Amino acid sequence: VSFTLLIFSSFQHALNSGLRRYHVAPVLCQRAKVAMSHFEPNEYVNYEKLEKNINIVRKRLDRPLTLSEKIVYGHLDDPEKQEIERGKTYLRLRPDRVAMQDATAQMAMLQFISSGLPKVAVPSTIHCDHLIEAQSGGEKDLRRAKDINQEVYNFLATAGAKYGVGFWKPGSGIIHQIILENYSYPGVMLIGTDSHTPNGGGLGGVCIGVGGADAVDVMAGIPWELKCPKVIGVKLTGKLSGWSSPKDVILKVAGILTVKGGTGAIIEYHGPGVDSISCTGMATICNMGAEIGATTSIFPYNARMKKYLSKTGRAEIAALADEFQQHLVPDSGCQYDQVIEINLSELKPHINGPFTPDLAHPVSDIGAVAEKEGWPIDIRVGLIGSCTNSSYEDMGRSAAVAKQALAHGLKCKSKFTITPGSEQIRATIERDGYAQILRDVGGLVLANACGPCIGQWDRKDIKKGEKNTIVTSYNRNFTGRNDANPETHAFVTSPEIVTALSIAGTLKFNPETDYLTGADGKKFKLEAPDADELPKLEFDPGQDTYQYPPKDGSGQHVDVSPTSQRLQLLEPFDKWDGKDLEDMLILIKVKGKCTTDHISAAGPWLKFRGHLDNISNNLLIGAINIENGKANSVRNALTQEFGPVPDTARYYKKMGVKWAVIGDENYGEGSSREHAALEPRHLGGRVIITKSFARIHETNLKKQGLLPLTFADPADYNKIHPVDKLSIVGLADFAPGKPLKCIIKHPNGSQETIMLNHTFNESQIEWFQAGSALNRMKELQQK
Repeated sequence: VSFTLLIFSSFQHALNSGLRRYHVAPVLCQRAKVAMSHFEPNEYVNYEKLEKNINIVRKRLDRPLTLSEKIVYGHLDDPEKQEIERGKTYLRLRPDRVAMQDATAQMAMLQFISSGLPKVAVPSTIHCDHLIEAQSGGEKDLRRAKDINQEVYNFLATAGAKYGVGFWKPGSGIIHQIILENYSYPGVMLIGTDSHTPNGGGLGGVCIGVGGADAVDVMAGIPWELKCPKVIGVKLTGKLSGWSSPKDVILKVAGILTVKGGTGAIIEYHGPGVDSISCTGMATICNMGAEIGATTSIFPYNARMKKYLSKTGRAEIAALADEFQQHLVPDSGCQYDQVIEINLSELKPHINGPFTPDLAHPVSDIGAVAEKEGWPIDIRVGLIGSCTNSSYEDMGRSAAVAKQALAHGLKCKSKFTITPGSEQIRATIERDGYAQILRDVGGLVLANACGPCIGQWDRKDIKKGEKNTIVTSYNRNFTGRNDANPETHAFVTSPEIVTALSIAGTLKFNPETDYLTGADGKKFKLEAPDADELPKLEFDPGQDTYQYPPKDGSGQHVDVSPTSQRLQLLEPFDKWDGKDLEDMLILIKVKGKCTTDHISAAGPWLKFRGHLDNISNNLLIGAINIENGKANSVRNALTQEFGPVPDTARYYKKMGVKWAVIGDENYGEGSSREHAALEPRHLGGRVIITKSFARIHETNLKKQGLLPLTFADPADYNKIHPVDKLSIVGLADFAPGKPLKCIIKHPNGSQETIMLNHTFNESQIEWFQAGSALNRMKELQQK
């Protein structure tokens, strides 16, 4: 009976919504074949395979499984023989799909072109969201971006058409919001070339951020490797209420775990408190899990997800998920490597920052803390939206706060911007009046894109170097992240708190307890915002911004001009010569935090993401040199002159000298930015030695044929000086789990030896020996 109702429901929904958008599923194995997406009617959700693999692994391990284990192990290439040990073994996986944003898609597609393959092996999409600069407002900024980036957009559109990749045009929205609306579903394994891909965990998927070379593996049909993640459980009890929001959950967790506390682990939320959080709220929490280094984050399938799936035209997937629900929730009695418990009923609104997303403060305390620390109190700009917080509910709660201020004759004292997450969100909040309320309170609605969140912000209200404070509903607030000004103190909080603080204009305002003065001179207190989780009417899809790939794209021409300054076809990296790496110079010894923003800056450099040589001119320009305490100033060991890091690297390369970088803790945290690995390889780098690495960056370095190594004794970081020479000994016997020796040669002629660890497995050693993972792929194809 339930099956008959499912088919009838699917058919009726298709008729009501328009047959153009929905696939009416036939029968397979007494179950409906349900499309993974409206845009790919012949690619189906395969819960049967997931179930089969889970049963094999559960029998082998003979223990209850966490939810993330079910989905990860459910995608194993060989569930019968795969060695499985959390935190140790490497898993070979078969993800369901790939998603790429336009900044990273350029290099990913260039690498795919280099592979020589005719078409992608799994459903894949490109999303144009990173190259639109916030300047004067949505429509104008979008027109300007289309003009400036025409060459890149044309390349991505034609490459997508040729190789079978769906193309979301500029103005479509932010990749992660579009994935949530169209592609994520309970039990999916999706990899994306952006660190905030875990956003899809809000719909019960294992969605993981990777570099472009990893995406190429999956698009090429090669098993994708991932170190078997540990699992950190976050048990939620109680219920969110008042000014507390889903954002406060992850801000609290970030304060507990710090920016590296989730490294190598999946954060799995569970417990009775989960049901008090909306689906898009769960996505917010998963999204910002990237800020604690987590492989990904996930919530169990529940009624809130079912409601969201139905509202976004995917009731068929929800019905199928109901049938397989036992595989989309954790087993009773499953064990986590660590457990954190948060009582949502006691959770207070938080605001994190400045300069790092894990510096957590209750909103009630931030004014006093700012005064004590000497941070600017006055808020220059409040910014809401981004991939983290741009849902219909987020916009509704912000509008509810703004509406109260308007009723008392107030507007924002701070500048105020709004970034819709997708064209669907933009069109719906326009229709339902939220956008106009936010404009009326003083807001500027920007394009459906990343904008200021990633540094795409033509900010005019301050000069560079001017000390100031901004508050955002974004995810990341490293130094210079939003506006390239190292003196901008950026704080991260929920959209409704950003709105309230922007109206007050100061960090010293606590909306839970403090009063505002209306235009009539009377004092009033803002009430906690309340808004619909989803629109009462259907979502307004807005403009049609999707380009389907043709069935046969073999005749499509992809144009890359040899004189282009934006795009450059790739040349293979040189193969390892079989010898130890001797007498390497040290390009830079980095002091303190070194994110991918420090290694390969975004902002104005985004325009060169498809041109490896041009973008390499930003290599490590944000990293602090321990020798002089300056950024982008290093000693050339051959000339003894100080100069920019990229220029020095180019000089070494010209002279045929190999070089290394010495780094501190959690080197490469932040974005999935593959260019942070491509650039040092392109300019002659061979080794990166640090106290510890962020997961994605370490993998990216391996993929490009570099050696990411860690000090066996972190104190050995102090033994290496910028003027030393280094030799890595033992590469002829390079093997998994076997440390390498590093001989440090000091200028006075003395030497000392230290030990270096690595996490290479056998196939990753082959990447190094071949010169890169892509070179290795081509070798295997030739064989």
